[in-house]
Amino acid sequence: MDQHLPSQELGAIAPIVTTLLDGNVSSDDLSKVSSLFKGISNQVSAVTDFIQSILKKVENGESKTSKGISFLDVKYQLLLSYVIDLTHLMLMKSEGKKLEGDKTIERLVETRTVLEKMRPVDMKIRYQVDKLIKTATSGEIAPNDPRRFKPNPDNLVSKLQQEDSEEEGDDEDDAEDKGPQKYVPPKVSAMHFDGDLTVQEKKDRLIEKAKRRALSSSLIRELRDQYNEEPEEIAERGTAPTRKFHEAAKHQQEFEEGNFIRLPVTRKQKNLKRKGETMTGLEELTKFDNISALVDDSKGEERDTPAKKKSKVSSRVS
Repeated sequence: MDQHLPSQELGAIAPIVTTLLDGNVSSDDLSKVSSLFKGISNQVSAVTDFIQSILKKVENGESKTSKGISFLDVKYQLLLSYVIDLTHLMLMKSEGKKLEGDKTIERLVETRTVLEKMRPVDMKIRYQVDKLIKTATSGEIAPNDPRRFKPNPDNLVSKLQQEDSEEEGDDEDDAEDKGPQKYVPPKVSAMHFDGDLTVQEKKDRLIEKAKRRALSSSLIRELRDQYNEEPEEIAERGTAPTRKFHEAAKHQQEFEEGNFIRLPVTRKQKNLKRKGETMTGLEELTKFDNISALVDDSKGEERDTPAKKKSKVSSRVS
């Protein structure tokens, strides 16, 4: 005799139970239910013996249940709760009690909903569960199983634990040698978070940066020096490569004067000097600073000069 409850009888009982829940009971349904209940009574004893044998194996330590799949544990608990509530509901129907306001129906609906939501996850882990069951039954992994080629985490864990223990031992030795030390907080540069800014605020900030960049340009500095009433400050200005070249030359000159030696001039320095002298004059002629950020073109004012009108010239052919 099969020790599992046959699914055929459960499938035959399901529509009849639904009919009983709806309240539409006929003589044919009652005869079918009575015949099916007789078969179930025989299966109940077989299922009871099977469960008792499993419990004995668990109590004796033959079957390990400590490291199972938690998803299946939840699923089995829900199925058991569903069967218990369904049995209680059938008992109430057989005794002629009212089902209105009973908590059993709410629990059945909730459990059924959870089981339906778990079905996609159950389908995803079915392959893994089948492999584990096959391995547990045969006691070994098949030679063509891809899991044979996966890395062994135990080896990695042992090495990491060994390194951690060595580092902890070194830290303890260093702490004992140095004694109590002052706490130094980690140096983390503060970054501004602009995730809460709107699009308009970000646009305004970009315009402000462009205005500051334009105000610090060489063209604005020359205009400021020209029309400012303060005494003119003579300073050496130029592009970034030119400034770097002059700074390096100044540093070399100070070093030579301080140590009373003359450093040899390499070919690279000669080329940089020649290029810097050439670019100093050319960049002043060809560089035009972008000061469009200082001009508000959003209104789109029209030019004062009127548009030229096309004149029609008529020619006569005599």
